[in-house]
Amino acid sequence: MKLITETIEDIEVLTEANTKGGKDYKIKGVFMQADIKNRNGRVYPVETLAKEVSRYTTEYINKRRAFGELGHPDGPTVNLERVSHMITSLKPEGKNFIGEAKVMDTPYGKIVKNLIDEGAQLGVSSRGMGSIQSSSQGNVVGKDFYLATAADIVADPSAPDAFVEGIMEGKEWVWDNGVLKSKTVEEYKSEIERARRTELAEIKSKVFKDFVSKL
Repeated sequence: MKLITETIEDIEVLTEANTKGGKDYKIKGVFMQADIKNRNGRVYPVETLAKEVSRYTTEYINKRRAFGELGHPDGPTVNLERVSHMITSLKPEGKNFIGEAKVMDTPYGKIVKNLIDEGAQLGVSSRGMGSIQSSSQGNVVGKDFYLATAADIVADPSAPDAFVEGIMEGKEWVWDNGVLKSKTVEEYKSEIERARRTELAEIKSKVFKDFVSKL
């Protein structure tokens, strides 16, 4: 399974006065899109996305634990120390999914608020796991797609995609006793290259079994 991220730039920022004399900050806009080839050349079938958004809404949004981070995290799990906002809504509108998030009063949330106050351009980046199949329509995200978070906040939405994807998607991710861990192909390759000729068949078998056991 690959770590898959998609960035959308057009996000509306909402602020309103609260009872404490301060301001509440929210972001709203299209968080995800289906049945259209995005700028990364990927297509999310609407059935796949709708099913996963429904699961994410039930398990996370409705239970007030749908968090997102500031910046481009390098893995599929949400780091609570970097949380900047809580996603409060994610609903279909045609083949788009409109999301809304509340910026929290966490250390990273305060950075987001300062960025908003200074007029920074913000975008959102969804983060998930899934297989990708090539087709005449583009690279189609598989039915095994798993949404980790509907929106991380990125203050550099125009950063080169190749740079971001090189960092974010350069690893294979596997389940290990219910925990997602990265295992680079280079680790396996290195182990095989170090093996003696008399051990090669055994090492190859060991590496294969190790990989399969983590699927």
